Amino acid sequence: MKSLIETIVEPLVDHPEHIVVTEQEEENKVVYHLQVHENDVGKVIGKNGRIAKSIRTVVYAAGMKSNKKIYLDIM
Repeated sequence: MKSLIETIVEPLVDHPEHIVVTEQEEENKVVYHLQVHENDVGKVIGKNGRIAKSIRTVVYAAGMKSNKKIYLDIM
């Protein structure tokens, strides 16, 4: 899942070397934390959060096979 998030975000940012995805697994959920360069945060979030919502939709759909709820936090 981490590679999927990196693959989606990489073309959106100017500094792809600063993409960091960390995974925090708990009992019934998995939280992915996405960190990008401070100048790229707006590009990942998009106008009114549209790009962030689209990224989350793809990640949630990819994680439907697991029995755990998946969350994506953009920092």
